[in-house]
Amino acid sequence: MPVVSEPSSDVRLVVIGASAGGVEAVGRLLQALPGTTRVAFAVVLHVPPDRPSQLAELFGERCALWVKEAEDKEYIEPGMVYIAPPNYHLLVEPDGSFALSVEDAVLYSRPSIDLLFESAAYAYGSGLLGIVLTGASNDGACGLAEVRRQGGRAWVQDPASARARVMPQAALEQASPHRVLDLTALTAELTDLLARTK
Repeated sequence: MPVVSEPSSDVRLVVIGASAGGVEAVGRLLQALPGTTRVAFAVVLHVPPDRPSQLAELFGERCALWVKEAEDKEYIEPGMVYIAPPNYHLLVEPDGSFALSVEDAVLYSRPSIDLLFESAAYAYGSGLLGIVLTGASNDGACGLAEVRRQGGRAWVQDPASARARVMPQAALEQASPHRVLDLTALTAELTDLLARTK
């Protein structure tokens, strides 16, 4: 698939959304991140709403960056990985802080990938990279399209390589992503992009 020309501005925040099969996929991405990167990451994974999440601990064991659950009113810091807590929407405010919301689920999900992507797109514009990975719902497609509209980069895992192809397929159809790559190639492109980011 041809590569669509991407924005030239540096990435300051990467937002990642995944569902079924996402723990493995997100884990592989985070494991490859260089500890020297000054880019921040925010991750939404669809997890059960009724019990504490161990994702920050799980990912933290294999990631060179500091990984934590995002907190309400917390400012986004470079070189950090923030995980959406269970049963809260994770939003990015215009001032670069997080907001946690208990508004209704979107596409049966709270946290919602769409809401994270859309709010981050408004706050970061061309400084944002959105990545939709494996999953079995349409969550993330509309949000990634908004990332694209606001001048950010939009990447999608190749549906053929995803454990659950519904989510990346929906994003591919709705968001006209700049890149559609299997997880190995996507990870390599991300590390290359981070190496080029000042």
